[in-house]
Amino acid sequence: MSNLPDSRAEADTADGVLAEQLLRLTRRLHRSQKRQMEPIGITPGQARLLRVLARLSLHPGPAPRMADLAHGLEVVPRAVTTLVDALEEQGRVRRVPDPANRRVMRIELTEDGRTTLRALRNARRDAAEDILAPLSAADRQVLGGLLSTLVDGGTRPC
Repeated sequence: MSNLPDSRAEADTADGVLAEQLLRLTRRLHRSQKRQMEPIGITPGQARLLRVLARLSLHPGPAPRMADLAHGLEVVPRAVTTLVDALEEQGRVRRVPDPANRRVMRIELTEDGRTTLRALRNARRDAAEDILAPLSAADRQVLGGLLSTLVDGGTRPC
């Protein structure tokens, strides 16, 4: 028997149920996205690298280095090498020498890479639509607000 008051035990149980539901939803979304990506011929890791590369490429200056991509992906640099190798082989990215230091390689999106990103955006949208189909527009708005609160960790800009 627990020493916790009934309301605390009920809250712990409810929180556990919510956590499990969030995990199940995340897995379902990943499966749906993976199905949507299969025709594109790209893995989830490669897709993530392309998205990070596109985001980093928006900043002025030279294309990102491997270390920049590793930082953006929150992985060790050697993990990026395999992803870049595969994407380069597919013609979606290219390595270019840094003009200031020829030992440093920069990674650029190719036109095929940009086309792949558009296809990935459509696949993600379709996967989300599949998951969110039972919700009304108002429900989606409420869910978006709740998820933003959770993602932001409860911190909101003033």
